[in-house]
Amino acid sequence: MIDKVSPHGQRVTGLIYYLFGPGRQAEHTDPHIVAGWRHPAELEPPLREDGRRDFRELAGLLQQPHDALGPRGSPRPVWHCSVRAAPDDRFLSDDEWAQVACDMMHRTGLASYGREDDAVRWIAVRHAPDHIHLVAMLARQDGTRPQTWNDYFRAGEACRVAEQRFGLRRTAPRDRTAARRPTRPESEKARRRGLHEAPRISLRRAVSTAAAGAASEQEFFARLDQAGVLVRKRFSTRNPGEITGYAVALPHDITRAGAPVWFGGGKLAADLTLPKLRSRWQATGHQPGDRFTAAERSAIWEHAARTAAGAAEQIRNVAATDPAVAADAAWAAADTLHAAAAALGSRVLRQAADSYDRAARAPYGRIPAPGLPGNNLRRAARLLSTVTSVVPDAPLAEMTLLMRFARLAEAIAELREAQRLAAQAAAARRAAEHLRAAMPGYVTPPSSRRTRVRTTSAERSRAEFPFPPCTFRPGPGSLGKADSQQGARPVRKQGLPRSRGPAR
Repeated sequence: MIDKVSPHGQRVTGLIYYLFGPGRQAEHTDPHIVAGWRHPAELEPPLREDGRRDFRELAGLLQQPHDALGPRGSPRPVWHCSVRAAPDDRFLSDDEWAQVACDMMHRTGLASYGREDDAVRWIAVRHAPDHIHLVAMLARQDGTRPQTWNDYFRAGEACRVAEQRFGLRRTAPRDRTAARRPTRPESEKARRRGLHEAPRISLRRAVSTAAAGAASEQEFFARLDQAGVLVRKRFSTRNPGEITGYAVALPHDITRAGAPVWFGGGKLAADLTLPKLRSRWQATGHQPGDRFTAAERSAIWEHAARTAAGAAEQIRNVAATDPAVAADAAWAAADTLHAAAAALGSRVLRQAADSYDRAARAPYGRIPAPGLPGNNLRRAARLLSTVTSVVPDAPLAEMTLLMRFARLAEAIAELREAQRLAAQAAAARRAAEHLRAAMPGYVTPPSSRRTRVRTTSAERSRAEFPFPPCTFRPGPGSLGKADSQQGARPVRKQGLPRSRGPAR
């Protein structure tokens, strides 16, 4: 189950019209309210004589606390969050979605249990079987403004609890290990221009590859320039000449005005900021040139394969006794994969490097201290970055390297599983599958297919939930299409003064 907290809006009426409307592509079916600060039956917009809904009373009730604040009200008072279940999850009933909505409002602090009379006014609208929309006005009924600090993370916590409670597919916690995904405008722009991926993804791969092959800041920027990436450096205002950050752009990715679309390193991935890149670069001696004989290139591939095998063994040996060294090796393995993918020019190996990225990152942006296995992998990455092609008459070297990389990814997957980092472990497993798929004649075993994580009813009954269950009672028009056998809506605390019309 995933959620998305949208930027705060200005007009709640327009959002309500959209949620109860047909949608952009007529995808909205049977829109109705499943929960709110009152019983859903009292909040459901009535039908007019022409068959359309009348939203004036609902919008007026929602806006009343904000209108009472006057100039103290927020200029953007509309809070909007969508919550969606996984495609392979079962359809939740209206009652179950109502419990998800109530818990999310409680955890974000907008409408805490037992204090609904003083909290914000809100509704949860369901217009599809697999998701709901929560709409709230950022004005409390006690005359104060609510705090929305960290509501993004609190909403995620509510989703994790709902997954456990209803036996849904588990999703990764928000530990800042995932790379930033392209926004919807970026994806649509890439599709209009016929690009196979959004520029953000291409830039992240280019920056990761340049960082893997570089031993210094100057070499990093030089490699980006050689790759055809535009670079804009940010200089310190206190110490002129000191570089404090950078941004990158693709030459063909421009705005309407013709200016490049820039992405800072931190906007690509958490570990691609300049300070974190500097932490991986160490002073090295003379770097080899880019011209090697066949024997020298073969030696480089064999050295990289031995380094990967040694790192896998060391990770298994020190995972329990020295987790910092193992974490550094897991981080450095990403550099080696990116360098090998660039040297081989393999699409499958590039997919393996992209899939592995999350497995390399430690939670919450922590940078592990350098260790011997990690430094060996970084040196191997710099050597691989100097090789422009595989030895034509030595395919065994390539096969050996892929096999050792796959075993390294599996060792890191075991490490992440022992650390209870399921998302990172899954990323390492996917990378291992991509590496094995790059070997000729390899067939993916059926056991490697993704399985859903479910909990039994006994496990769910033993779980402790820090919120009381919602109570229910039937109400007129309270059942949606997906709930013909499920019961009715939740009963919210009554006693709020009922307004007879919209605020004027």
